[in-house]
Amino acid sequence: MAQPRGILVGGEYYVLASALAGRRPRVVVSHGDTFAVFDLAGDIPSGGSEYGLFHGGTRFLDRFELKLNGRFPFLLSSGLAEDSVELETYLSNDDERQDGVVVLERDTVAIRRNKLALENRLYERIELHHYGSEPLELALELTYGADFADIFEVRGIDRPSRGRQLPPSVEARKGIVRLRYEGLDGLRRETALHFRPLPGALGEETASYRFRLAPGETVQVDVEVDCMVGEQKILRRHYGPARAVLRQERRSWREEFPVLYTNNEGFNDWLNRSLEDLALLRKQAEEGTTVYAGIPWFATLFGRDSLITAFEVLAFNPRLAAGTLRVLASMQGKEENPEREEEPGKILHEVRSGEMANTGEVPFGRYYGSADSTPLFLVLLSEYARRTGDLELVRELWPAALAALAWIEQWGDRDGDGYVEYERKSERGLYHQGWKDSRDSVFHADGTLAKPPIALAEVQAYVHWALRGMAELARHLGHLDDALRWEERAVVLKTRFNREFWLEDEDTFALALDRDKKPCRVVTTNAAHCLLGGIAEPQKAEATIERLLRDDVFSGWGLRTLSTKAPRYNPMAYHNGSVWPHDNALAAEGFARYGATERAAKLLTALFDAALATDERRLPELFCGFPRSMQHKPVAYPVACRPQAWAAASVFLLLKAVLGLSVDGFERNLCFSHTSLPEWLEHLEIQGLDVGGARLDLAVHRGRWGAAVEVVEKRGDVDVIVRK
Repeated sequence: MAQPRGILVGGEYYVLASALAGRRPRVVVSHGDTFAVFDLAGDIPSGGSEYGLFHGGTRFLDRFELKLNGRFPFLLSSGLAEDSVELETYLSNDDERQDGVVVLERDTVAIRRNKLALENRLYERIELHHYGSEPLELALELTYGADFADIFEVRGIDRPSRGRQLPPSVEARKGIVRLRYEGLDGLRRETALHFRPLPGALGEETASYRFRLAPGETVQVDVEVDCMVGEQKILRRHYGPARAVLRQERRSWREEFPVLYTNNEGFNDWLNRSLEDLALLRKQAEEGTTVYAGIPWFATLFGRDSLITAFEVLAFNPRLAAGTLRVLASMQGKEENPEREEEPGKILHEVRSGEMANTGEVPFGRYYGSADSTPLFLVLLSEYARRTGDLELVRELWPAALAALAWIEQWGDRDGDGYVEYERKSERGLYHQGWKDSRDSVFHADGTLAKPPIALAEVQAYVHWALRGMAELARHLGHLDDALRWEERAVVLKTRFNREFWLEDEDTFALALDRDKKPCRVVTTNAAHCLLGGIAEPQKAEATIERLLRDDVFSGWGLRTLSTKAPRYNPMAYHNGSVWPHDNALAAEGFARYGATERAAKLLTALFDAALATDERRLPELFCGFPRSMQHKPVAYPVACRPQAWAAASVFLLLKAVLGLSVDGFERNLCFSHTSLPEWLEHLEIQGLDVGGARLDLAVHRGRWGAAVEVVEKRGDVDVIVRK
């Protein structure tokens, strides 16, 4: 058996990857707190690490396999249906021999498996169709099991003890099997499998059917799997009604976006796949809609990921930002709790609900160890207000915004030097608390690891951005003294930052300052984030853009997180040389904010080519940073999440960047500045873009001397500005 190897994700909290991980493609269905990972045949293979049916951070099925006449069928095809609501898998029987004679030819029986997830239920519909010319007897067998492993167990963390597996219950007359587990957190978890029609034989591990099919006859089996925690209720529907509910949800989600259509079908596929991936990760809460970070390892709310994802799609769908802000405000820190790194006003890092989080075996039940979530909360609030002109949400969340700003001033600035630093308070917390949170991701030019407290470059840029945004909001609300004070603080921070973080010999900003205020003199994409909110002086911004596009950082598939010249560079490392789509999208937006839309187009082209080379046009969380070659696709990272929210959303921010698009809801205008469409994108249509209640249909055409913007239809009071 292949030995697993550790992939560092964040300090001690790594993901174990088998050497077989990259050889076993997977497919996913998801809804809210429930997701399932299957192999291409639609099975959950026994012993497959990340495969399974998961709900609330627990695996409710670790085996679910189909056999026909005692054999695994042939795989024909597998993928999402046209509306992306169902997973469709097509299989067929293989050749069966008796005494050297073929008694059943292959491809006589077609097997179709359709799956979907809704709330805390998995639905599967199995159809067998007989294409032969003689009556046929078939045996269908479904094998199942539930280990009730916590997601952190699946990721590779050993537990000194577990709860207890309870005896299964078989209700043969009802076609129900119940698999049960009592956790150390005192909660009982149950997997209930419902079979229709009733199996001929039903046991603790297997359901069996025997069918006699006439030529041309079809039989159907439905399996519904409930995931129950404690007294959790199940809304039981059959397959058809569940599919109808999910289709309506997906239609509503798509209607929140304008219609985007281009002359390039590959790009259209990427846009549509990204939109559907965000739908897979969408979570409807009482406060509004947000998105979970990624499947399988991060299928929960993450402050940083949700905020950045909402920012990436903000130009086209501001409603996601409103829901995200409300949800995170409802969980804002209220007290000082070192074990979970909570402090008053702080925005959380992540929320978990599995057994290990409930018992405190991992500190992530509600965990606040993030240096950037709090300023990013303020950034998204101010950017949302500018995009929509909506001051009602600002007034609603103003107490939360003031508390977040107070955290930046009182708790975030640990030594009173004007910078926000981090140093974990609990030995079980994350050692690094920026987006690059691997244990070895912050270091000096000689490879020596930086010692905390650490002030990351991008965190200071976010704080500057937040101060400017809060000042603008304060002016709209009539708090002029506050606006002036925050503007002055932003100016002081910008001056100091450009003096103390700038690396003259590298033409870019340092990764961070360590506890002695010594800069980490390595070239990273963290510097690109410093262009987003305007903290970089123009000449330094231009130099940074040119530096990041050199071959030691730009791989051909995108920007690497770290220069190949750095001592800890490794193209296969999680944060020290890989390529992250969201990182590139943020860089492109930073380039565009300093007028460099042509360079932003270079990043769009690189990521588009990467998307074309991936299955289903689905960009993963990250891929390896090896140089691009004609012979190879982007090299996959073995345990990357797919789908992953900020990777899916990256296409929308990349498109915004090359368009030079900005929307001002207060002034009711939409501006295209230095629009620079790449050669492969000749024409773009945007239908139904909302600007303060007005609706626009636009067309952008790539011309010999630049792009032309056409207002196809305008409904309401809004101006369109084009700057060359």
